[in-house]
Amino acid sequence: MIAVRQVTQQNQGKKTAGVDGEIALKPSERQPMVRQLRVNDGKKVKPTRRVWIPKPGRDEKRPLGIPTIYDRALQGLVKIALEPEWEAVFEANSYGFRPGRGCHDAIDAIFASINNKEKWVLDADIAKCFDRIDHSALLEKLNNSSPIRRKIREWLKAGVMDRHTYQPTYAGTPQGGVISPLLANIALHGMETEVRKIVPAHIIGQRELGVVRYADDFVVMHKNRKVIEQAKEVISKWLEGIGLELKPEKKRIAHTCEGEEPGFDFLGFNVRQYKVGKYKDGKKGKKFKTLIKPSNKAIKTHKEKLKAVVDSHKAAPQAALINRLNPISAHLCRNATGRSNIPTVGKYCITWNGNGSKKDSSGKHSKTERIRSSAIC
Repeated sequence: MIAVRQVTQQNQGKKTAGVDGEIALKPSERQPMVRQLRVNDGKKVKPTRRVWIPKPGRDEKRPLGIPTIYDRALQGLVKIALEPEWEAVFEANSYGFRPGRGCHDAIDAIFASINNKEKWVLDADIAKCFDRIDHSALLEKLNNSSPIRRKIREWLKAGVMDRHTYQPTYAGTPQGGVISPLLANIALHGMETEVRKIVPAHIIGQRELGVVRYADDFVVMHKNRKVIEQAKEVISKWLEGIGLELKPEKKRIAHTCEGEEPGFDFLGFNVRQYKVGKYKDGKKGKKFKTLIKPSNKAIKTHKEKLKAVVDSHKAAPQAALINRLNPISAHLCRNATGRSNIPTVGKYCITWNGNGSKKDSSGKHSKTERIRSSAIC
């Protein structure tokens, strides 16, 4: 019943149909579906419907595989059964698509790792993680021969319908599936353990190495650059075993405080350490200060959203425009809480004056520009 409720009432994609054309069910149709849900129901799994959506900030698109509403409900049921088992064994520094964890927990873990010492960082991303996971390696990790494993294998091998053309699937998990994030975490389970074999097993050696993963994004932190380079080779070799590889254009080694481009961007935040003067050393005598703030890319995206709203409300009353802008600004403030430096966001946004705006004859910004500035900050 919980699985049917999540798929037909709570999920944002409840009105997105699969190949059968069915969307969110009426109240009278939900109870019959609850009685029909069986893992070993003997029904043939239908292929997923391929939908292409644009990637944020890029020209390319990524594919979504939308299962039928019955398969989505059944996947939700299987997820409810599998998730507690795997949550008990998942690695400590895995934060993506897990109950009770989120982006801010990952940022807090990064802050705890670098706050007291300057470190080298490997900032990397796994290329097409959901599309290339090896089915055999994933099913082997499930480590059971129950009807659940057989049903998961059927979902993986169901194929996709892309513009009325059937295509078989030999690798990957459909990104539109309810159970796909859990399967991706299962496939990537063990990467942190493999990386930690590089450093000594005692507590001091393990504490100096920081590994934080959020889905297919991860960072590795250590004071020694050679350890970071070795970690990069170990991860690349380990990923080959599950059919994955690191994304070539996002495979960067940087220092948190020194170099031409110190720091790194992770989950929409910029993480960097700044040198301080000799009279500003803290109680521990640190020569740097760690600041975590929204990245330039995240701020630019936020400005573009505000600009689009303002441009589409040129004839609207001031109160209506402010009511429309407030939720967008509140979203940025909620995401920027925690370890991030919120005054820095205000400094960047206060200087923004929209799309080539000009001051009026009195030297002041127009009413629309004042609304823009007040809404951003």
